[in-house]
Amino acid sequence: MSTPLPRRDLKLAGALAVVAAISIGSPDAPIETAAQISPTNTLTHNGKTYPPQSLAMPVNDLPAPYERVHPWGDIPYDAANYDARASFIGAAEGPDGNIYVLNRCNRNSCEGRKEPPILKLNPEGKLLASWGVGLFVFPHNLTIDRQGNVWTTDEGNHVVRKFTPAGQLLMTIGQVGQMGNPPKLLTSPTAVIVAPNGNIFVTEGHDNSPTAPVARVSKWAADGKFIKTWGSTGPGIGQFTTPHTLAMDSRGRLFVGDRQNNRIQIFDQEGNFLDMWYQFGRPSGIVITPDDRIYVADSESFDFHNPGWHKGIRIGSARDGKVEYFIRDLEPTTISHSGAEGIGVDSKGNIYGAVVRRRMLEKHVPKR
Repeated sequence: MSTPLPRRDLKLAGALAVVAAISIGSPDAPIETAAQISPTNTLTHNGKTYPPQSLAMPVNDLPAPYERVHPWGDIPYDAANYDARASFIGAAEGPDGNIYVLNRCNRNSCEGRKEPPILKLNPEGKLLASWGVGLFVFPHNLTIDRQGNVWTTDEGNHVVRKFTPAGQLLMTIGQVGQMGNPPKLLTSPTAVIVAPNGNIFVTEGHDNSPTAPVARVSKWAADGKFIKTWGSTGPGIGQFTTPHTLAMDSRGRLFVGDRQNNRIQIFDQEGNFLDMWYQFGRPSGIVITPDDRIYVADSESFDFHNPGWHKGIRIGSARDGKVEYFIRDLEPTTISHSGAEGIGVDSKGNIYGAVVRRRMLEKHVPKR
C-alpha cells in the first residue's frame, strides 16, 4: 500500500524546482510549463466519475522481486564515453524466442548514422543480426506481431515500418519525411500494435503542448489501408496530450499511454472509451503479456509533471488494474527524465528496460 502524500505541497515544490533551473531532461520533448500538467477537473463517463489525476495517491511502496542485470548481451555500450552510446527505446521477444531491440544509433538520433537501429539477439544475448541503417531518423517504438514480424515507428520520418524477423522491409505506412493526416500520411507516430486479426493501431502526436495539432489513434487494415482515427488534443475523456505508448490485452482492449495527462485510457478497437487508470504513473511504455500482466515504464514522474510519484516500472493486472510490484529506477526522484522509456517482457518473465537518457538496455530478472 502506498503512503498518501500531500499533493498540493508536492505540486508546488515540483513547479518551483522547474523554475529554479531545470530541464525536464526528456531528450525528445520540449520543456512545458506547470500549467500544462495533467487534468485538474473531475471527469464523468456513463455514470462513472474519475477524480482529478492530481488527487491520485502515488504508488511507490511496493515490493520489487527482480534483480537488475547490466550490462547484458551484445549491446553497444561504452561506460566511459557517454557521447559514444545510443539511447534505447524499444525491446520485445519474438515467437522465435529472440529479443529484438530498437535504439537511436548514436546519442539520440539515427540521422546520417551508420549504426543499425534494430538488433536481434538470442535469449542469452548473442547478437544474431542487425538492420535498418539509413532508414530511420528518430526511432520511437518496436513491437512484434503473432507471425513474428517486427514493427517500428520512426517519429522523425513520420512512418511505421513492418519487417520480417530477418530484416526484410514488407510495408511502410505513411510517406518518408512527410507529416500529415491519413489516409496517406502520419504525424509523429509514437507507437504501433497489431491485433490478432491483423488490424494495425498507431498512436500519433509527440507535441507536449495543450494545443498540439495532432494527438490521436489511427486504425489500419492488415494490408495498410486506412480505416479510421479517433482522439484530439486535450485532458478530456477520449482526448490525449502525447499518446506515447500502446498495448493490447487478451480481450483486444487498447491501452493508450496518455503520458502528458499522466494516465492510461482504455478503448475498444472502434475507439469507444472503456476506462481510465492513474495508478500506473506517467506512462512512457506499456507492454501486456498473454496472461494479462501489465508492465508500465514511468520515466518522467516526480517533477512537476507528476509530483510524488517515483520513476520506475509498475507491474500489475490488466484485468482489474491492481498494481502489485514496483521496480524503482536507479534515479527514482531525479528531476530529469530517467529510466526505462521503452519496455519488453519475455516468456520467462524477464523485463527489458530501454533507457533513453542513460543510453543503455537494462534487464530485470525475477528472483527465484
